[in-house]
Amino acid sequence: MEATHPKAGADYPGTWPAFESWFPDNDACIEFLAQVRWPDGFKCPCCSSRDAWLTGRGLWLCRSCRRQTSVTAGTIFHRSRYPLRTWFEVMWFMCSQKHGISALGLQREFGFGSYETAWAWMHKLRRAMVRPDRDLLGGEGASVEIDQTFIGGRTQARSGPRYVNKAEIAIAVERQHPKGLGRVRLAHIDSEYRKAGLLEFVQHSIADGTIVYTDGEVSFHDITSKLRLTHHPIAMVHATDPAHELLPAVHRVAALLKRWLAGTLHDGISDQHLGYYLDEFTFRFNRRTSRSRGLLWYRLVQQAAHTDPHPLAVLQHKI
Repeated sequence: MEATHPKAGADYPGTWPAFESWFPDNDACIEFLAQVRWPDGFKCPCCSSRDAWLTGRGLWLCRSCRRQTSVTAGTIFHRSRYPLRTWFEVMWFMCSQKHGISALGLQREFGFGSYETAWAWMHKLRRAMVRPDRDLLGGEGASVEIDQTFIGGRTQARSGPRYVNKAEIAIAVERQHPKGLGRVRLAHIDSEYRKAGLLEFVQHSIADGTIVYTDGEVSFHDITSKLRLTHHPIAMVHATDPAHELLPAVHRVAALLKRWLAGTLHDGISDQHLGYYLDEFTFRFNRRTSRSRGLLWYRLVQQAAHTDPHPLAVLQHKI
């Protein structure tokens, strides 16, 4: 998306005092969003013409098709009753908190009139945290671990699966040599279509030519045999070393995920929205070494400017 690496002080504010200086009012926020959304100048979403002018109401009027477009139209900020500066502040706050914040915490911090408003904002922003065109993990000769973990309650089943109300999470983590973890991918797997879900996860997460390490589960052999991957299964049953030493990357990420869900969100998540919580964890984990909170905020603004609005009814799966 970006040709050059953005720099603090030139492309975005690097600190909170700089943020306040950059955005003294809402007009400054609107101008900044326009530059982020249209770095090469305004482009009409209807006819793609660049011949337009800014009206007194702050709308871009296309000379070709006469369509009027606001800078927030088609973004997560579309038709919001709150000023854009409040959105920018919330986004900065979310990025500056190392482990994130719950909707209740956001409501208290910003004085929203209802929990529902804070919840909706959090979910709109989570949908902007993952780019659909992001790079795949691994690559030719690179190593990736894949495994699953389970989160949720512990209601004992009378028959069938041991725990009936747990959600299965697929995890893929890059191995870095000689040690360390790279990027991560997570996905909620539907238990009714488990094998198809795992196949789709691997296809959309792992690049061709990657060396894949898994446990000895047969499903992984069947999946990797259909793809251009080199599979190294590890038989846990006959191994003398514990699982967390044989597949250290996925076990480390699974532990961090569960700790984050319990500590930040207090395990207050539902299966229908679980994927978006996983997106937030992925966003934070993959940028854990960043020293600039301002850069994280800038990336989130970029992605928010190219993410659909998602009205509350859509977020709540009512339509």
